[in-house]
Amino acid sequence: MDGANHSVVSEFVFLGLSNSWEIQLVLFVFSCMFYVASMMGNSLIVLTVTSDPHLHSPMYFLLANLSFIDLGISSVISPKMMYDLLRNHKVISFGGCIAQIFFIYVTGGVEMVLLIAMAFDRYVAICKPLHYFTIMGPKMCIFLQVAAWIIGLTHSVIQLVSVMKLPFCGPNVMDSFYCDLPQFIKLACIDTYRLEFMVTANSGFISLGSFFILIISYLFVLTTAWKHSSGGSSKALSTLSTHIMVMILFFGPCIFVYTWPHPTSHLDKFLAIFDGVLTPFLNPVIYTFRNKEMKMAMRRVCSQLIVNRRIS
Repeated sequence: MDGANHSVVSEFVFLGLSNSWEIQLVLFVFSCMFYVASMMGNSLIVLTVTSDPHLHSPMYFLLANLSFIDLGISSVISPKMMYDLLRNHKVISFGGCIAQIFFIYVTGGVEMVLLIAMAFDRYVAICKPLHYFTIMGPKMCIFLQVAAWIIGLTHSVIQLVSVMKLPFCGPNVMDSFYCDLPQFIKLACIDTYRLEFMVTANSGFISLGSFFILIISYLFVLTTAWKHSSGGSSKALSTLSTHIMVMILFFGPCIFVYTWPHPTSHLDKFLAIFDGVLTPFLNPVIYTFRNKEMKMAMRRVCSQLIVNRRIS
């Protein structure tokens, strides 16, 4: 097919989450609630960690970065989804679709690396407590942050480079509510079975590989903590359950989508909502309710904000 026929499709049409106006209205209300709560919760964590000197430690530095990425994950999918829930004709431009895919893979890749970095932080805190601040110094924290962004950007660019030159000359309907890369590839005017398999296998391998690395890391940390039980280890161990819960929330839907041999559109949509809407909301809830130090710091920050507002 020659270049003249490439990319004549200027927009894509989403089938959305439901054809029922009542269901769409309910979904819109709940999506708005979760989105606003997610933005407020994650923003409060970032503000609290940056402004409270008591939280200027490697663990909270990584947590603030995770919350910042969750702000991005929420904003990549949720606003467009909520806007479309109030419309009958759900469309996105070709460029908008490419941009959405790019940011989905960037934020997803960065969050995977950050979760691995947080597991490494817990490993050092529990297995090498005397060397914790030596190993997890400012340089290491910055290195982990930069590495997360480089890996996320590289992963996203690699995924997009393979599909940017595909010809789109006919079908433009996606059975989804966002630009899903596998469905995007299926709309090309050539046989894309191999490319679709490679893209899916790539994401599935990265998700599954990262998940197993985290599982092995946490098992090793738990084993070490049980063998060397102490006050410091107990405090560090108390945060492990929180990290493990967040890890399962993030990787569970990703692994299921990319490795399940018989995918269905309804299940994929539910898992996408879970990963893009619910998980960014649940992360700050989990970290706040299970962390007394964070709750106290948030109270201090909120009290200071109220005082400053009254003075102004």
